[in-house]
Amino acid sequence: MFDILSVAIWIMLYRRVLVPFGRRITGNPKGLSELQRMGVGLVLGMLAMLAAAGVELYRLQGVSNKGKPHSPSSVSIFWQVPQYALIGASEVFMYVGQLEFFNSQAPDALRSFGSALSMTSISLGNYVSSLLVTIVMKITHKENSPGWIPGNLNKGHMDRFYFLLAALTSIDFIAYIYCARGYRYMAVNKEPEQDEEQEIN
Repeated sequence: MFDILSVAIWIMLYRRVLVPFGRRITGNPKGLSELQRMGVGLVLGMLAMLAAAGVELYRLQGVSNKGKPHSPSSVSIFWQVPQYALIGASEVFMYVGQLEFFNSQAPDALRSFGSALSMTSISLGNYVSSLLVTIVMKITHKENSPGWIPGNLNKGHMDRFYFLLAALTSIDFIAYIYCARGYRYMAVNKEPEQDEEQEIN
C-alpha cells in the first residue's frame, strides 16, 4: 500500500513541482533530461535500500535487547514510510524517464518496440530479484545459521541483504554513468499527424 501511495504522490509532485522547478534551474523545457532522470532514479533507489537497512538494524536491535526472537517487534510500521517514499520517487524518475527516453529517441516505427523493451526490463528485474533472493538464501544458510532471510526474520539479517542491494545499485549506477556519458541525443523526426494528435491530447 505504501509503495502504490508513494508512486501516486510522486507522480503528482513530479509533474506539478519537480519539472517546473528543474526547468527554471537547468533551462531545459523538460526540467531534467531523460538520462538525468534515470540517474536520479538509481540514486534514490540506492538511498531507499540504505534507509531500509537502517530501519531493519534498529528493529533487530530492539528484538535482541528483549531476548525474545519469537516475539513480534514493537517498532511501528510507519518507520518504513521513508524507504517507501524513496522507492516511489525512484520508480517515478526511473520509469517515466525511461519511457520518455524511448518515445523521444526512437523513430516512429520503433516507438512501440522501445516501450515494450522498457516494460521487458521491468519484468526481467522482477525475475532477477527473485533469483537473487534464492541465491542469497542458499549461500547464507548454514547448519549453525538460519541465513540472512529465514522464515523468522528476527533470527536473520535482512539488513545485510538491503546493504547488498544498495551496493549492487551503486555498481549499476557507475555502469550507467559510463554508458550515459557517451550517448548523444538525436533529433528524431516525428510524423506531423502524430504530433498534432499529441498536442490535442
